Amino acid sequence: MSSEHYTPAVNPLPPVVVALTLFIMGVELAFTLGTRGLVGGPSAVGWRLDALQSYSFSPDIFYWMIENGRWPIEHVIRFVTYPFVSGSFTQAIFVCVFVLAMGKMVAEVFGGAQMLVIFVLSGVGGALAYALLLDPNYPLVGGFPPVYGLIGAFTWLLWRKLSLVGENQSRAFSLIAVLMGIQLLFGLLFGGTSDWVADLGGFATGFCLSFFLAPGGWARIVRRIRRD
Repeated sequence: MSSEHYTPAVNPLPPVVVALTLFIMGVELAFTLGTRGLVGGPSAVGWRLDALQSYSFSPDIFYWMIENGRWPIEHVIRFVTYPFVSGSFTQAIFVCVFVLAMGKMVAEVFGGAQMLVIFVLSGVGGALAYALLLDPNYPLVGGFPPVYGLIGAFTWLLWRKLSLVGENQSRAFSLIAVLMGIQLLFGLLFGGTSDWVADLGGFATGFCLSFFLAPGGWARIVRRIRRD
């Protein structure tokens, strides 16, 4: 049988998706194993707490930087480090599942570098929404805001596809509507936090970035500006 006609049963994952997933899960495994005393010695029990203090996004620190006009790199970096510090093993698992699913679809259409830009900037957008719209007293951790940014990019793909075939584009937002509905319901039933604002901010950032980062996106914007 010729190898030219071989088709793998599962399409290979883009390298950037694999790297992100391994990094997120690797950090979480270190925390989990350290808490159980399996690695790192006695000090490893506090690894997660130390990481939360050093790398989570703190609205209080954000407002301190604004008020004082000082932007130390060890605090600015929190905008991009908090998604890699999960609050629990379960949270990390769910984040990785979404990165594998949504990241694969976005990277295959947009490209690996563009997918990474959406992931990182959606995390920034989610943190800004969290701080500016809520002014909460507790930090933001976990990768759901950038994951929702990938969902925003995927929604943009559906939205664009529906526009090309002349169908109702609002159908593209059914996924985010369902996810937000489930999240709000769980919050009401189990007393969840207001992290959904950060998730929605990440989604909006990912959706808006798609206009520029999708293949041919910038060229379409330039053509529209020239027509206007």
